[in-house]
Amino acid sequence: MLKSSNKVETNVYQLEVAIDGAEFEKAVQQAYLKQRKNIAVKGFRKGKAPRNFIEKVYGEGVFYEDALEILYPDAVGNAIKEAELDVVDTPSDLEVPEIGKDGVVLKFKVTVKPEVKLGKYKGIKATRPASKVTADEVKTELSRMQEQNSRMVSIDDRAVKKDDTVIIDFEGFVDGVAFEGGKAENYNLTIGSGAFIPGFEDQIIGRKTGDEFDVNVTFPEDYQEDLASKDAVFKIKLHEIRKKELPALDDEFVKDVSEFDTLDELKKSIKADLEKAKKEDADNKVTNDLLTEVANGIKAEIPACMIEKAIDDIVSDFDYRLQSQGLNLDTYLMYTGMDKDKFREGYKENAENQVKLQLALEEIVKAENLDASEDDINAEYDRLAKAYNMEADVIKKSLPADAITGDIKSRKAIELIKDNAVITEEKATAKKTAEKKEPAEKKPDAKKKADTAAKEDKPAAKKPAAKKTAKKKADEE
Repeated sequence: MLKSSNKVETNVYQLEVAIDGAEFEKAVQQAYLKQRKNIAVKGFRKGKAPRNFIEKVYGEGVFYEDALEILYPDAVGNAIKEAELDVVDTPSDLEVPEIGKDGVVLKFKVTVKPEVKLGKYKGIKATRPASKVTADEVKTELSRMQEQNSRMVSIDDRAVKKDDTVIIDFEGFVDGVAFEGGKAENYNLTIGSGAFIPGFEDQIIGRKTGDEFDVNVTFPEDYQEDLASKDAVFKIKLHEIRKKELPALDDEFVKDVSEFDTLDELKKSIKADLEKAKKEDADNKVTNDLLTEVANGIKAEIPACMIEKAIDDIVSDFDYRLQSQGLNLDTYLMYTGMDKDKFREGYKENAENQVKLQLALEEIVKAENLDASEDDINAEYDRLAKAYNMEADVIKKSLPADAITGDIKSRKAIELIKDNAVITEEKATAKKTAEKKEPAEKKPDAKKKADTAAKEDKPAAKKPAAKKTAKKKADEE
């Protein structure tokens, strides 16, 4: 039973709870029945001693600690509910000023959500970026498709040029002695890639197939210690010269790489896809700009534990994605040379923004009396089922309705912000998009996988938890 609830600090309450003698006696008896098999009392077989004998030998309070562990969860949970507090952290600073046959008195502190004063959330101004697609952007996409479908052809009628790929044998020497790791056979090297130390690739330009020659270089100062700043000679044998051959941009190419028959049809499709992607990006930018302004507009003293919990969620989600690539967080940290505290610190600003936004959305839900109807809940189950290609009933078992209503209400608040915003369309400006050559696709190593996951982990606002939880629970089942 809740005896008192008093605010003792900003966002911190101290609760006092009383448990009567009869309830405490039941818990003590439970603790005795659970622990007696481990207790030896002279004159009784182990586990057979009556409770009163055990208490005479070990003291009246021998089962009190175990009894408290039995009573604590319900006692605390019921007290918080009765005090009508929105708690954001586990209870702390537990005190037991009274305990005995007459019952127990508990005191503990809880941290609650802060009082939030909303700023402006209606009539916010934002600019939607232009989503017009230029001819150069279509051309760039066509060039990318050419690159993807290119092939390497052997060259035997000329010398090596920049951007050629050569197949070479090489062996490196310092002061006439071969060094470890300086030898390879049939090595593929793209001239101009910068894969080797400065000066190495330049000295292959102008050579022809079958040539054997020396390349003289100096290792950089920041190279591995045993070779740094040293002069080296690499003996080279050039086996083959290759160059990338792009397919012609014609109707035959289109038929080979797409569902279309003509180049014009493919260009129209590419333009439509780019316009769709640009529009989605523009819409997302508008939404993020609006939500950022709403989040920054609140006034609240946010408890540190809420920020830490948000960081926990971000890091957990990051680790979950790493595991899908065959890695884990510890491996990632090892590859990047970063300690965990520094890694977490990097997400602090993002976490704080997420907490501020969630608090703002919750206040808007209250202010506008937004609710989740039964139709809304069923629609959300159907959406999650479709997203994960699962049966809706499976989702419902993993996620009770209470777990998704908060997300539904938050989305309604976001839609309200967007519906009441003042959006200005940005005028398109004529500008050329430089063509970029895509590097040949390589199988990513472990560090690259980890870096990719890190780059993707930059949400503007926290994604609804229900979706992630449904997937994780379904995977476990």
